Amino acid sequence: MPYASTNPYTGECSQEFPDHTSAEVESAVAQAEACFQQWKTTSFAERSAVLTKAASILRSRTEEFATLITLEMGKLIAESRGEVTLSADILDYYAQNAEAFLAPQELSPRNGAATIESAPIGVLFGIEPWNFPYYQLARFVAPNLMAGNVVMVKHAPSVPQCALAFVALFRESGAPEGAYTNLFLSNEDADRLIDDKRIKGVAVTGSERAGAAVAAQAGKNLKKSTMELGGSDAFIVLEDAAMDKTIEWAVWGRMNNTGQCCVAAKRFIVVESVADAFLAKFQSALSLLVPGDPMEASTTLGPLCSEAALLNLLDQVKRSTAAGARLVLGGGRVDRQGAFMQPSILTGIQKGTPAYDEEFFGPVALFFRVKNEDEAIELANDSKYGLGGSVFTADIERGKRVAARIDTGMVFVNHPTWTAPELPFGGIKNSGYGRELSSLGIQEFVNKKLVCVIPIDAPA
Repeated sequence: MPYASTNPYTGECSQEFPDHTSAEVESAVAQAEACFQQWKTTSFAERSAVLTKAASILRSRTEEFATLITLEMGKLIAESRGEVTLSADILDYYAQNAEAFLAPQELSPRNGAATIESAPIGVLFGIEPWNFPYYQLARFVAPNLMAGNVVMVKHAPSVPQCALAFVALFRESGAPEGAYTNLFLSNEDADRLIDDKRIKGVAVTGSERAGAAVAAQAGKNLKKSTMELGGSDAFIVLEDAAMDKTIEWAVWGRMNNTGQCCVAAKRFIVVESVADAFLAKFQSALSLLVPGDPMEASTTLGPLCSEAALLNLLDQVKRSTAAGARLVLGGGRVDRQGAFMQPSILTGIQKGTPAYDEEFFGPVALFFRVKNEDEAIELANDSKYGLGGSVFTADIERGKRVAARIDTGMVFVNHPTWTAPELPFGGIKNSGYGRELSSLGIQEFVNKKLVCVIPIDAPA
């Protein structure tokens, strides 16, 4: 797939970018390796200065960075601004906390003294998706640069200008050449880069299919990897939930980023006693969304990221209804220019059908009725995915008990799954492994080195 900026609202391609040649990739890897030898010796204060300046630039030029997101992948402009701010927050978070997170840990052995030290491992390779073009970069780049590693990134082919904007950001922030490198690569070129002995670790955010392929390639080379893959988050509504506020969060959880989010609320699991009321209110709220130019503040329904994404979602809905699911809202494309999907709700979903098993990446809500709390938990866990989830109830302790029984990497009570710099992010099962963000995210690609000093005359 070529690197090209195609506006999903207009369908117009404004710019294309060639892949880097083999010679250019080799030169870039050599430069990154040379940079690592210097960067790993810098102090936390020196690294922090670079990230702090980058965060300041993002905040001072939010509109410039946000506009690129909206033009390349169609995110509502207000959400694009929010993403820029979140990315700046992540850079600041690690600039301020990395030294404490990686401080030597003193142990208490029976003999002598022992310390666990955290050392950078080298050049890292990240493969990042289009749906949050800066946020995904920030949460990979910030902790690893602060740890003393250097990073190379293959960004999604549909957001090349966002990719280049981050290169310019770090150059302006004073990062040395080779500390942050963007590469326009084919999948085959990426495989070859993973094989390169100078690459010491690989991080992927993307589809289950992409993660499986990259994890296999990294494993063949005995290289550490992290995988943040797909999700089909459950949004559980118990009988005592505050209904009106729960509906607000249901709309936000499903429709944020036009539903193109790995931790979007996708499966709405509602106990029978409040199912009819929830469905009626949810349907009414989704019906009010207004499609239009994502650069306009009045627009509340943006386009999907591409025509191909829209066609794939339409096909999933078609296959689901053919398998017995019933549409109670939407189900088709919006009759206007752009890759717009109607806000949609599917009910009557049976086990073994597309709507039960697959991740729906767009504005399609999957609605399930259950008898009680136990059935809700059983259904929530009956998924190959295990990324996030949420439970809505007036009883917080009950919500925490339900959360403890849900098999995912993250569960929120009375809020859809979301992200913040200080909260670890990641999943289990086919949603991947490893964690990003928080104190956990900076530990993934460091050597936890034991240094043990024992008196020479100590007994064996």
